[in-house]
Amino acid sequence: MTVDKTPLQRRQFLKFALAAAAVAPLAGTLASCAASGGSETPSSTETGAVSAENPFGVAANSTVDAVIFNGGYGIDYVEFAANQMEQLHPGVTVKVSPSTKIAQELQPRFVAGDPPDLIDNSGAGAIGISTIIDQLEDLTSVVDAPNVEGTKIRDTLFGGVLEPGTFDGKLAAINYALTVYALWYSASLFEENGWTPPKTWDEAYELGTKAKEKKKYLFVWGKEAATYYQTLAISSAIKQGGDEVRLSLENLKPDCWSQQAVQEVFTAMKKIIDAGMFKPGGSGTQFTAAQAQWSNDEDALLYPSGSWIENEMKDQTKEGFEMTGSPEPTVSSSSAMPFTALHSTAGEPYVVPTQGKNVAGGKELLRVMLSKDAATNFAKTKLAPTVVKGTVPPDGFGSTALVSQTDMLSAAGNDIFSWQFVEYYGMNSDQLVLWNTFLDGKSSVADLTKGLQQITDKVASDDSVKKIEIK
Repeated sequence: MTVDKTPLQRRQFLKFALAAAAVAPLAGTLASCAASGGSETPSSTETGAVSAENPFGVAANSTVDAVIFNGGYGIDYVEFAANQMEQLHPGVTVKVSPSTKIAQELQPRFVAGDPPDLIDNSGAGAIGISTIIDQLEDLTSVVDAPNVEGTKIRDTLFGGVLEPGTFDGKLAAINYALTVYALWYSASLFEENGWTPPKTWDEAYELGTKAKEKKKYLFVWGKEAATYYQTLAISSAIKQGGDEVRLSLENLKPDCWSQQAVQEVFTAMKKIIDAGMFKPGGSGTQFTAAQAQWSNDEDALLYPSGSWIENEMKDQTKEGFEMTGSPEPTVSSSSAMPFTALHSTAGEPYVVPTQGKNVAGGKELLRVMLSKDAATNFAKTKLAPTVVKGTVPPDGFGSTALVSQTDMLSAAGNDIFSWQFVEYYGMNSDQLVLWNTFLDGKSSVADLTKGLQQITDKVASDDSVKKIEIK
């Protein structure tokens, strides 16, 4: 399976991201490789009459079973859309269930031929798409359907947002949220102390020294989110070494974790760990509790995360915190990509299993979620944009974090990048063990590298795993 990404395609994330922030029409949008669509196994579930208002033929008085990852965005935005769907289709019932362990709870249902009708396949315990891709509907019919307002959904989306969920021409997942990854900090705390976000790892070390003087740490982490630091490391390494670093990791190359840029970042992190700049005990701390040590207690200065962090910690953030994002640091100022380069992509992948009891209902709920009213509700309540255009005002609904996303994306220019190998191959659970040990100071850079390469090599050598080649 091959996914070709030209330089323009790799940069198309900028186009939809800037449009999300500025709420402006997107000009020159690149076509997604999902346009052609893929084969789709016909559903045997009962359906009703097809119409413009019911494009998938949801059966009267049927029930829709949706399982949603209960993470940073919660599940209430899906419940909002579920209520809308029930009003559009009187007699239809939508059951929205939360889960924090998608793979653990749903893989047995796939095996039994009884999966939910709609799944938000997210979180540390997400199902590797490669293991279920043949059991998922092609969602081209969803983006080609009219939204609730009557406009074809494809025409309402930002360019490039379908690409992360497209494999070998099959639109297997529709990613709902636009995510910006960054180092997050309290602008008020930094201003009070005269600090600036670090642009290099040396500057991060210097900031950690200043933090110690204030009896604070530079970083904090929680056991379920230890791989947030892997995401930070990969971003930093790509910026330092260039796109070939990303391609080597994406294509599971031998010794991909031994690339010079990756090793330089790991070594810089290890220096900070050994200097005691990570708050101890993270491997035994629940991740939101650890995050609260940063956002509420201000025990640490920086935290790497996606832009869901503000909403996730809204009830555990100090008043006047002024949460703000900064791009990931590079190893040096002579990096291949500038400091302003940014990791950003569409996230929260939604899938519709072919063996669901109400496939039409799963697609219909997703259609409603992609309508302007539901997408605006998400942006306003989660302080993050969706893949639907025209839902975020310039003031970011008063959110400093959302405004900072605008600033970062504007500064990044064409230097926007992302990757998908971790999620596609379902590596995160195994990688978590290695990163908790590393952040605890109980393993070396060599140990971390060896462990990550073993996980990668195991997938690469497994002929039962369908591979994707990124060019």
